[in-house]
Amino acid sequence: MNFEYSDKVKDLQARVQAFMDEHVYPAEELFAEQVSQGDRWQPTEIVESLKAKAKEEGLWNLFLPESDRGAGLTNLEYAPLCEIMGRVHFAPEVFNCAAPDTGNMEVLERYASEELKERWLTRLLDGEIRSAFAMTEPAVASSDATNIESDIIRDGDEYVINGRKWWTSGAMDPRCEVLIFMGKTDKSAPIHKQQSMIVVPMNTPGIKIERYLPVFGYDHAPHGHAEVSFTNVRVPADHMLLGEGRGFEIAQGRLGPGRIHHCMRLIGVAERALEKMCLRTKSRVAFGKPVAEQTVTLERIAESRAMIEQARLLTLKAAYMMDTVGNKQARAEIAMIKVVAPNMACKVIDWAIQAHGGGGVTSDFGLAAAYAGARTLRLADGPDEVHRNQIGRLELKKYD
Repeated sequence: MNFEYSDKVKDLQARVQAFMDEHVYPAEELFAEQVSQGDRWQPTEIVESLKAKAKEEGLWNLFLPESDRGAGLTNLEYAPLCEIMGRVHFAPEVFNCAAPDTGNMEVLERYASEELKERWLTRLLDGEIRSAFAMTEPAVASSDATNIESDIIRDGDEYVINGRKWWTSGAMDPRCEVLIFMGKTDKSAPIHKQQSMIVVPMNTPGIKIERYLPVFGYDHAPHGHAEVSFTNVRVPADHMLLGEGRGFEIAQGRLGPGRIHHCMRLIGVAERALEKMCLRTKSRVAFGKPVAEQTVTLERIAESRAMIEQARLLTLKAAYMMDTVGNKQARAEIAMIKVVAPNMACKVIDWAIQAHGGGGVTSDFGLAAAYAGARTLRLADGPDEVHRNQIGRLELKKYD
């Protein structure tokens, strides 16, 4: 594998980095101020203005592989750009590369009808609206998606949806106009053919936002996560994606590329945490010498650098394999990086928090919020245990 980036990618790296330096980093405090003023769930003026600038500069929809609607980048080419965006939590939206929209746009591009693409995908690609993905349920262990209980029942020219979802990220955003819903269309079918995915407009009668869900006390406004109930929600039958019983097939297509993006961003999160750790420890003196010269600090900085490099290389390998041999053949690498990246980020951020002392757990340095986000991804990308079981089974299969 040759991980030397092409001239095209190097140019995009430089342009994204320059945009971050000139526009995004200076806007972090203003973003926090605007979120805290008035209705926290309203879009911020600063992000909307930065989106317009990014679009003007052609730094837009960089994520969409195998499509002429995106920038024409492979997963491997997109990885370093995603890492740069990951250094600021709202930056992916600035470039229209934010979850869950990226995964939803990939699903619509691959599996939706032309009519649904025209109605929803075009507007998502333009950054006019946002979307949500409704899969996880509060009443069952959703790490095993076969446990999902929500119903999608055919009734003439419509499907009727009933169920309750949570961790529906983005549903709190007033710009969220559509979601993709996973439920069961036939509970008597083989276990992996019971589930289907359907496109549901958010203004459909019967959809109710029950509450927002904080993450370690952070509300992640104006994006947010919600618990949502669906009561006799009726949508046209042509909103079904790919056909009844093909929900798992779609999920595999979505959760490969869409979820490895989180791993790419986490590399950026960890890099920034390490940067803050180094700057902090060089500026503080304890027990007669700079904290940076304390042996334990040197060891943590060294270990952080090694862990980040290892995680980046595994992320690139997974992306490379997705591009060259496909998601199915890359499933072990995808599962491995989903375990490695969040755990690595949690450890590096934790050490950075420790280096900042009491300041590390405040909102002053962004480390507490970064830790909350990284720790959540050990669940949101599928629990570590599920990925480890898959990795172990694939390893044992070599000896059959």
